[in-house]
Amino acid sequence: EEDVNSQRIQNCLREIRKRAGANCPKGGLRIVSTNNFPTAAGLASSASGYACLVAALAYLHEITGDISMIARQGSGSACRSVYGGFVKWEMGVKDDGSDSKAVEVAPESHWPSMHALIMVVSDEKKKVSSTGGMENAVRTSKLLQHRAVAVVPERMERMEKAVRDKDFEAFGKLTMEDSNQFHATCLDTWPPIFYLNDTSKAVIQEVHAFNEEQGRIAAAYTFDAGPNAVIFCEEKDLVAVAHRMSAAFPPPDGTPLSDHIADKELLKKIEAHGKWKGDKDYGGKVKYIIHTNIGRGPQPEPESESLVDLSTGLPK
Repeated sequence: EEDVNSQRIQNCLREIRKRAGANCPKGGLRIVSTNNFPTAAGLASSASGYACLVAALAYLHEITGDISMIARQGSGSACRSVYGGFVKWEMGVKDDGSDSKAVEVAPESHWPSMHALIMVVSDEKKKVSSTGGMENAVRTSKLLQHRAVAVVPERMERMEKAVRDKDFEAFGKLTMEDSNQFHATCLDTWPPIFYLNDTSKAVIQEVHAFNEEQGRIAAAYTFDAGPNAVIFCEEKDLVAVAHRMSAAFPPPDGTPLSDHIADKELLKKIEAHGKWKGDKDYGGKVKYIIHTNIGRGPQPEPESESLVDLSTGLPK
């Protein structure tokens, strides 16, 4: 839970009230949210949470236009989560950051064959928060300064082209390079930040080994501020990638694969793909695997899905 008096929440509420003007309803608000992702574990839970919070408040207050700049007040990466598909975060040029916002590069329908496997290595709260780690890196990492000026702008141009062209090999190589360099800046921070663990490094090695066997980049890993891996692949390689990764990082002895992979349709395809034998060295090191596609931004839900009992105003 997060205290409603936290600066991040108050920043969002202040901007919503400012934009709403006369449409701002009188009285208080009861905000109830839930998340089916691990929280504060490096899987962008704050991004999804704040994007949904701001989208819901904007819907309530009849606010139109760009709301990514409001979401950014809660969590920087939340600005990207208010849109679906492929989104970039523009730094802007104003000193106060007021023009720093998210821009959709391509809608979720642009690349329907893109899939992602999220390998949850740890769902525990990380010791160094994303915000705290970034603030320290900005202060102390010369590599981060070089990256921001000399690497990221050109890499963003190449990434946008790869997305537009649906060029997975270019997309995958850039994704892995950028993930690796991000974690290099974490090591360059003083004191150094260690988000990856031994299992994370084993996932990296497994992806490279798989790609070498395929003779091409068929899978691409990325790690945010945590040990959990996101593996991208195209639909033609999904079953082979899922088969390989679930065997390399199987559930503990005695636990069925069905408890490890929630997507039952994908599970059937993995079992039909060929002989599956779990690597005992990494048994149980990955808690579970989530399968997903490129998604939409926040969407209004029917009243039947409300987390609040509308007759009492209290959480269900």
